[in-house]
Amino acid sequence: MIQYKVVIYKEGIWDSLLLGSSKVNPQRFTDFLNEYGRQGWKVQTMEKELRRLFLFWKRESYILVLSKD
Repeated sequence: MIQYKVVIYKEGIWDSLLLGSSKVNPQRFTDFLNEYGRQGWKVQTMEKELRRLFLFWKRESYILVLSKD
């Protein structure tokens, strides 16, 4: 049976508060994906989203659908 899991990857709030917006750190995102990969999860689909933080700030986030057998 295939298991599915939905996870949201988002950066910390400090870059958003200091710079007005926050971009995804490629190394941190790679580490995040590799951690789930070690647990046997595979990315099925991924969607980029710009999430509002408080009133004026924004930060990038990714919604991932993972699966494993």
